[in-house]
This record gives sequence, C-alpha cells and structure tokens, in this order.
Amino acid sequence: MNNNKIQSNNHNSSKTGSQNLGRLIMKLRQLERHPRTFGEGGPLTPSEIHTIDAIGCEGGILMSELAARLSITKGAVTQIFRRLESKGLVKRSPHANDSRAVIISLTEKGKNAFRVHEELHLNFYKELSAQLDEKEIQIFEKCIQKLNEFLEK
Repeated sequence: MNNNKIQSNNHNSSKTGSQNLGRLIMKLRQLERHPRTFGEGGPLTPSEIHTIDAIGCEGGILMSELAARLSITKGAVTQIFRRLESKGLVKRSPHANDSRAVIISLTEKGKNAFRVHEELHLNFYKELSAQLDEKEIQIFEKCIQKLNEFLEK
C-alpha cells in the first residue's frame, strides 16, 4: 500500500510540475509577443533586444558570428540589423584585417538599451531571489542551469 501512495504522489507531483512548466512557458510566450522600451531606443521587439544583447556582450561582432550566436539565418540577422540601424542603435565598421567583413557594434543609444535590458534581468532576479532562502536560491539556480542544458540539446 505504501508503494501505491508513493507512486500516486510521484504522479501528482509530475503532473503539477508539468502544469507549472506549461504555465511558465505560456507566460514567457506572452511576454515575447509585445515590444518594450529599453532606454531611449523606443519600442523594441524581443528579437531586436536579444540582438542588442548579443552584440553588447561581445562589444563588436561579425554578422555571421551574430547569426550563429542567435541561432538564426544571416538573412534574418540582416533584417533585424537594418531595423536597429534605422533606430540609431547599431552601426557598421570596417574589419581591421578583412576588407570584405564588417563589424557590427552598438551606438551610445544601443549601449543604453543594452544596459537597461541587463538591469531589467538583474532586478527581476533580485526580486525573485528575495522571496527565497539561500538553499532555495541554490536549488533554483541549479534547476535553471539544468533547464538551459536540456534546451541546448
């Protein structure tokens, strides 16, 4: 009988965990649908701010490297880059060693959007972790790491 209770509890726990994960995914999808303002750059789509984030982490990057980092095509990166360029958030510079290559980097306005976006993530994490004790924070961080590893497969 105890085995049946354990199996039933494991099934209920798995079902609840699955439902919570499903709700989390739905909420993240809702957030991804709407443009948000980060600094002075005006409303930015999630793909635009993630592109800014990828460029900002590197300081300057080749278009092909950016496409690889974002796991999207060069054509998609070019479209996003053009939108960001028209908003004054990114710029092109000639590559020092390859006359055919162009380095993409952030303008001051783009750097501001990058900082505001980083701050948003940091504040979100601080607010969330303030509700957890030290052990829960460690477990949460390990779960996030494992989830990222699982999604990268």
